[in-house]
Amino acid sequence: MKKLIKEVVETFGPSGREDKIREIIAKKMENQVDEIKEDSMGNLICIKKGKGPKIMVASHMDEIGIITTHVTKNGFLRFSPVGGVSPVRCMYQRVIFENGVKGVVGIEPVKKLSEIDFDKLYIDIGTKSKKEAREILGEGFFGAFVNNFDVLNDLYVAKSMDDRVGCAVAIKAAEKLKKTDNEIYFVFTSQEEVGLRGAKASAFNLDPDLGIAIDVTGSADTPEANKMPMKLRNGVAIKVKDSSVLVPKKVKDFFIKVAEKNKIKYQLEVLQYGGTDAGAINLTKSGILAGVLSIPTRYIHSVSEVLSKDDVQNTIDLLTKILESDISKII
Repeated sequence: MKKLIKEVVETFGPSGREDKIREIIAKKMENQVDEIKEDSMGNLICIKKGKGPKIMVASHMDEIGIITTHVTKNGFLRFSPVGGVSPVRCMYQRVIFENGVKGVVGIEPVKKLSEIDFDKLYIDIGTKSKKEAREILGEGFFGAFVNNFDVLNDLYVAKSMDDRVGCAVAIKAAEKLKKTDNEIYFVFTSQEEVGLRGAKASAFNLDPDLGIAIDVTGSADTPEANKMPMKLRNGVAIKVKDSSVLVPKKVKDFFIKVAEKNKIKYQLEVLQYGGTDAGAINLTKSGILAGVLSIPTRYIHSVSEVLSKDDVQNTIDLLTKILESDISKII
């Protein structure tokens, strides 16, 4: 699992530029499913055929990133965020662009932190003029942040855990899934960070009986954290609500029942902000039942997102057992 997570988190793939990570995931899934296809939104859809109800498992492939908007006369690049990128967290971080060019985020002089915004930031790619910069990069190039996977005691740290760890969970669950009557659609969605776009399109096309988003969630176990129930090492988080979805009680209760029956460690997730692909799935067509399994994570949308390897394993175990279950009683 550690090797898989390292590979997927370190792969380039901001929203709208998921090609590399999609190729890697497709190779991991080719021996686990009956059919693999890509839709016009760039979603990777991996189908394990069955005669029973249809379950869509959504893990988004994209990561937060940036896009270049302007080149200065001295060869520095201005940029805008792609997804929920904080300007403060950008300072002095390294970035890599879709064509392999690397750079460092610099900042103009400011007197106080409240002045830090994207109009004060720039990217230094080592060029001396606008002409030289445009020869290797220029405007309209997508970039992602650079950081390596690492281990902190029993915790994992990396950029893009949101939501490459969800992709790893889906891959491992597909490997573990031995027998089920359900028809499973493992969908590795595109453009979640810019508005749940891939999930919206794929759910409309697939029209599943149940959608399950696999994603990260906040953690309330750091100093002066928001008052929420989720903590690292407390197990897979079964979502109750966030800003995008109110999980139907029968779905939430079913997930809890499966966890307790199989002695899988779990906690409840009541998130005060944010959303997942489940929000888009739930509102598709005339409405689709949707739930979420989450991995509590510290420092989300930074280059050092931290989570528990045991929580990841619990998420894999619960997802696998749900996919093996008879869901006819809740649909």
